[in-house]
Amino acid sequence: MMLVVRGAIAAAVTRPPLPLVRCRTEVEGNKRRGMPGFGLGGEAGKEEKKKKKRKKEKVEVVWQCARGCGACCKLDKGPAFPAPEDIFADDPSHLQLYKSLIGPDGWCVHYHHPTRTCSIYPDRPFFCRVEPAVFEKLYGIDERRFNREACSSCRDTIKAVYGSGSDELKNFDRLTRNPK
Repeated sequence: MMLVVRGAIAAAVTRPPLPLVRCRTEVEGNKRRGMPGFGLGGEAGKEEKKKKKRKKEKVEVVWQCARGCGACCKLDKGPAFPAPEDIFADDPSHLQLYKSLIGPDGWCVHYHHPTRTCSIYPDRPFFCRVEPAVFEKLYGIDERRFNREACSSCRDTIKAVYGSGSDELKNFDRLTRNPK
């Protein structure tokens, strides 16, 4: 092997073999962006199929209450969440009840902070229950989509109340992604 270095001829050099590294080719990059290109056969084509299959495999979540969390008891959640007037537009009595539960700190008056529990849990209003029928009535979410929507709603609430890196969020994710 001859190398040209600054116009001179260098002696043949034996290089150590390069490590095998999977690099994305321009054709693969174009395929991802929906641009025309020639398909790759062999291993590259198999790798693309595996990636597509992995994207289709979604983590199935099953909603569960994370005891000792209480994020849902923070009733005055702020502008990032739907207003109670929008949620209870069909029934002013439910709106009135909801507003009567909001304490001066924005938390439900029945929420006991030291134990993170609800003092009226067995008798709590229907809108405090995370159940398929409630999600259907309040949000138009059918039972088929309940788990995904309930988990998403709870995750958003936990993040807003305790933060994205909170132990409460980690616990909720652990419970809902690994149901017992």
